[in-house]
Parts: sequence; structure tokens; C-alpha cells
Amino acid sequence: MTEQIKIALIKRKMSTTELAKKLNCTPQNITAKFKRDNFSEKELQEIAKALDCTYKASFIMNDTGEEI
Repeated sequence: MTEQIKIALIKRKMSTTELAKKLNCTPQNITAKFKRDNFSEKELQEIAKALDCTYKASFIMNDTGEEI
């Protein structure tokens, strides 16, 4: 997820510091989460909102392509 967030930051021309401000946390906290690649579902939804994106989590069956 870290790589996807970083890509979204680049596309939005936003820094991690700006993201941290929108999330009411410190840049150090965001950087630490990036290093661990450790985000809760709630955090991912909040990050998506801060980046004006839609977060979608799902399972997709490899053999059929069916999304669950």
C-alpha cells in the first residue's frame, strides 16, 4: 500500500508533511507507517479521503476474475 500512496502523493503534488497535516498526525508517524507498510483499513480510507481518492479493498478470484 505504501507504494500506491506514494504514487497518489506524486500525482496530487502533495508531500508527506501535507498528508500528515490533513490526517492530524506527525510527518514522522506517516514515515514510520510507510517503512512498516502497516496501515489499518480505517487509515487507508482516511488517506484516500485526504488524497481525494476512492479506496477499494476486495478479493478477486484468480481463476474466474470474480470480485468478492
